[in-house]
Order: sequence, then structure tokens, then C-alpha cells
Amino acid sequence: MNWALARGLQPRVLYAGVVLACLALVGFGVFLQEHDHLEPCPLCILQRYAFVVVGAAALVATVLPRLLGRLAAWIGIAIALSGAGVGAWHVWLQLHPPAVSSCGPSLEYLVGNLPLGRALPRIFQGYGDCTAIDWSFLGLTIPAWSLIWLLCLALCLAIAQRRR
Repeated sequence: MNWALARGLQPRVLYAGVVLACLALVGFGVFLQEHDHLEPCPLCILQRYAFVVVGAAALVATVLPRLLGRLAAWIGIAIALSGAGVGAWHVWLQLHPPAVSSCGPSLEYLVGNLPLGRALPRIFQGYGDCTAIDWSFLGLTIPAWSLIWLLCLALCLAIAQRRR
């Protein structure tokens, strides 16, 4: 990234770029799911939700006045970093799969049928399908790319904050 160029961009342009990147990344995830028949695991779904919320926060930051836009951008940064944390955990699970793995219930089932206090530990436990590596590009898996992109999006939102 050309830092001089990034420093010269207006915050709303950076916010709009984050929105477009999030749309493209979620769209690519849906494409992989539909075209290559890759079913997302619970951790993949959480990362996908992070992209959606970061994109929504950036969209709100683009259209709202300065102070409210900054608040929305900070929320986007927090969600991007949280999603990156999920991505880091997912990469760790792929690099260190459990000795015994089994496919557990879906994310829909866990959230719909268990209280949140019981569902969250099960979601982050990781299942056999969370440790499977079904796709890679340039030697990096989907969770690794997700981690990188979420960190980049958080950085773009932070740069926009410094420009205000």
C-alpha cells in the first residue's frame, strides 16, 4: 500500500473502499460456497458476519456526519479486530487439529437452541470441518486470508480516523 496515497485520501473515500472490499469478500465467500460447494464451518460464518458488520459500519461512517461517522468507524475497527481474533483461532485450529474431531451441530442449531453462554464455547471449540483445509491460494487458507483482510480493513478504518 502506498502510504502517501493512503494519507492523502479523504476518510469517506477510505470508508467507501472498506464497504466495497467487504462486499467483494463476502461475495467471493458465497461464490466459493455455491460454485465450489465449500460449506462454511461455524468459525467461517462468524468471520463472514464480521465482514458484513465491518462493511455496514463503514457504510454508516460514509454517510453520517463527522462525530457519528467516527463512532461507526471505531465500532467497525472493534468488529474487524474481533473477527481477526476468530480468524487467528481458526488458523491455529487448522495448524493444530484436535486428535479426535467430529462434525458437531451447525451454527444455526447452536445459536437457536442453546443459551448464548453455552453456544459460544461450542462454537469456538472447533469441529472437524473447522480444521479441514479445502481451499488455498498462494499457500494460505481461507481463514488466513480472512485474518489478513480483517486486519487490513481495521487498518484502513484507523487511517481514516487519523484523517478526520
